[in-house]
Amino acid sequence: MIDYVKGSLALWDEDGIVVDVQGIGYRVHTPNPYAFAGLTDKVEVYTHYHVREDAVQLFGFATRDEQRLFRMLLDVSGIGPRVALGILAGGTPEAVIAAIRQENLAFLTKLPGIGRKTAQRMVLDLKDKLGAQAGAEETLPLASSGAAGASGGSAAWHEAAQALAALGYRDAEIDKAGHTLREAAESGLSTDALVKRALQLLFQG
Repeated sequence: MIDYVKGSLALWDEDGIVVDVQGIGYRVHTPNPYAFAGLTDKVEVYTHYHVREDAVQLFGFATRDEQRLFRMLLDVSGIGPRVALGILAGGTPEAVIAAIRQENLAFLTKLPGIGRKTAQRMVLDLKDKLGAQAGAEETLPLASSGAAGASGGSAAWHEAAQALAALGYRDAEIDKAGHTLREAAESGLSTDALVKRALQLLFQG
C-alpha cells in the first residue's frame, strides 16, 4: 500500500493533482485540488491506494484525519471512493464526524451523493467507531439561505453552497460564486461539479 507521497506539485486541475516524485508523476484524486494550487515547494499527500478490476487509483488528503475518515467511509455499504471523496469535499472531518455522532441526517444528506438511506447507514455503521474521535462536538456550519438562492433556487447549487460553507467559505464568497455559476447550476450540472467549479473561482479570487 502507498500510504503517502512526497514531492513537488507538477499539476493541479478539477480532478486532482500530480505529484512529481523523482521524475515519476503520481496522479492523486483529492477532495479539494485547489487547496494545493499555491504550493510551489515540496508537498506531502496522505494517500489511499485503491485497486479494482479496471483501474488502480490514488486518493490523497492534506491531513491524516481526512485519510482515516475516508477509509472508514469506504466500510459503509453504498459508499465508494468517489462518493467518499465528495463527502470530504463537502465537509471537514470534524463536521462530518459531529453529524454522524449527533445523527444529524439533515446535514449528512446535504453532502454530495448522500441520500437519506446512505446517511442512515453512515450513522449505523460509524457512530460507535467515531465515538472517541476528537472534535466531534464541533458546531456544524451551514450556508445561509441567501447563498443557496444565488443561482435561482437550484437544488444542486443549494447543496453546493452548503458544502462550500462547511469548507469555511463566507456567505459573500459563496454568493459571488453562485452568481457566476447561475447558468451552469440551472443547466443541470451536478453538485460535485458545481463545488469543483466554485472552488476554482474562489481560489482565483
